[in-house]
Amino acid sequence: MAGRDTLMEELAAHVADKLRELDGVIASRQTAEGTAPYLFQEGDALSQLALDPRYPLSTTVSMLQKRFPEARFGIVARGCDSRALVEMAKRQQVDADRLYLLGVTCTAEEAEECHCADPAPDPEQWPQAEIIGTPVPGAPPNPIVAEYEGMSLEERREFWQQQFRKCIKCYGCRNICPECFCEVCTLENPAWVEPGVLSPPFPMFHLIRAMHMAARCVGCRQCELVCPSHIPLTVLYDLIRGDVGDLLGYAPGADIEMPPPLSLTLEEGPFVRNV
Repeated sequence: MAGRDTLMEELAAHVADKLRELDGVIASRQTAEGTAPYLFQEGDALSQLALDPRYPLSTTVSMLQKRFPEARFGIVARGCDSRALVEMAKRQQVDADRLYLLGVTCTAEEAEECHCADPAPDPEQWPQAEIIGTPVPGAPPNPIVAEYEGMSLEERREFWQQQFRKCIKCYGCRNICPECFCEVCTLENPAWVEPGVLSPPFPMFHLIRAMHMAARCVGCRQCELVCPSHIPLTVLYDLIRGDVGDLLGYAPGADIEMPPPLSLTLEEGPFVRNV
């Protein structure tokens, strides 16, 4: 607790300093009514700054930057938030040049809970950034992934059938995800996902979304945390992220200068083969 108190005091001091030059800092604010995203400005009570519960603030950044195209904002961001912003910047959802990253480090316990290999933001990814707190080593991978990879094909099918049968199609996984920003969502197209059917026809709903998350998912785990049916969605996305790394040499959120391979034409991308 003392360590977290010290981190919050240091964070508040850094936010106060940046508010002298920025139009606001996006962070979570805790009040008697609860905790929610908030745009802190000079004069606000920084004692209300909060880091828990986690929330994907990058979506709020995107909305504010589009609403105020000349403004310069800061954001309090964990490692996964920073990686999400990298992928959003590549797809013109945020403007990295108008964003100051106040990176905060996760604890070893938080990294272990999320099986996160990179629990601290990388300041080199951003034109303007600083890190608050002491970075901790990354955690081991999710053990369920190793168990899954040891299954037969039939066992894998049965595993996902059992999981997806629990789905109530609440769209919570899509709505919380910072990388879901399509203006028209395929998951609402009746040609692909029949409306009024629970659980959604296997395997369309979740596999469509998983394919859309390929080369986007940064492992923030928000989809799994909000799922009322406790479907291990990050296992699916971890597996796909591994395939993207093996096949395309791409790690989502790792390099802001590297073009996303699945958002390019064959002529634009580095994967053209001579045939």
